Amino acid sequence: MNLELVDPSSAEEYEDPLDLMDEIDRLKVEKDATILAHYYVDGEIQDVADFNGDSLKLARDATKVSTSTIVFCGVHFMAESAKILNPEKKVLLPDMLAGCSLAESCPADRLAAHQAKLRAEGHDFETVAYINTTAAVKSLSDWIVTSGNAREIIDRVPADKEILFVPDQHLGRYLAEVSGRELMLWPGSCMVHEIFSVQDLLRAKRNNPGSEVIAHPECPKTILDESDFIGGTEKMRRHVMETTEPTTFLVATESAMIHPLTKSAPQHTYIPVPGLMESTGETCACNRCPHMARNTLQKLRDCLKNGQPEIVWQPYFEKAREVLTRSLLQ
Repeated sequence: MNLELVDPSSAEEYEDPLDLMDEIDRLKVEKDATILAHYYVDGEIQDVADFNGDSLKLARDATKVSTSTIVFCGVHFMAESAKILNPEKKVLLPDMLAGCSLAESCPADRLAAHQAKLRAEGHDFETVAYINTTAAVKSLSDWIVTSGNAREIIDRVPADKEILFVPDQHLGRYLAEVSGRELMLWPGSCMVHEIFSVQDLLRAKRNNPGSEVIAHPECPKTILDESDFIGGTEKMRRHVMETTEPTTFLVATESAMIHPLTKSAPQHTYIPVPGLMESTGETCACNRCPHMARNTLQKLRDCLKNGQPEIVWQPYFEKAREVLTRSLLQ
């Protein structure tokens, strides 16, 4: 699975970042807006945001927003979830093309057909969907999980029920291992975490004696097997904050995560784990999500100024809202 290396912001005409940040601060007040930013967007966007975090934290933060407008700097499914949890608010996304390879791997019609097939075969199951899915898929699910609460939710599924886990096969395999539950897995994966090179991880460990590998559970098992700490982005951040002795961390997740790690625990050294490009077989420091990279200061400024692009309420959002609320807020 190849990453698109073209910088989505490369066609933008240069504007001074500090001027843009000042303009964004002014527009936030003028437009009665709150900015939420995922840890995977560029650091300068995280610095102007009112809330930063992983998917679980931001979903919860969105329900605390008092302004009439939310700008979600992340990807489409995240902004969609913010709208679902805040139907009365205007929710903006700086670039509507900021998608997700995991969400795209599990279309709602294919999931519905697969569920029907399993039921016809006699399976009695509940569907647990990773938050990296469309609202339509969420509306077909019994539970929604993030990497931060997935184990807790798996434990809440009755023992006499089978579990269909969609769409991330690597996270599902990891959850099966740590929970002891058998999961029926959907064959999806994250385009960023899929490309990590275990050979280059081992080389990086040799070149950095005493280093610690921290990895996101979306990584393939070969990477997780070589990791010292496995957890979602917020758990990674807390882990490095709790590590008092200065340490070199080899970080196996989206490279923008280095920014909040450095801000939270600057006493450590952080090195991104290299990836491997299938197209060339060459190693690269290319573990950057092209969808997250579509968020830029200019697009953030423009969407605040113009009130577009906006996430519009859809009929199936109501069912998705019930599932999201039960899974993430209770």
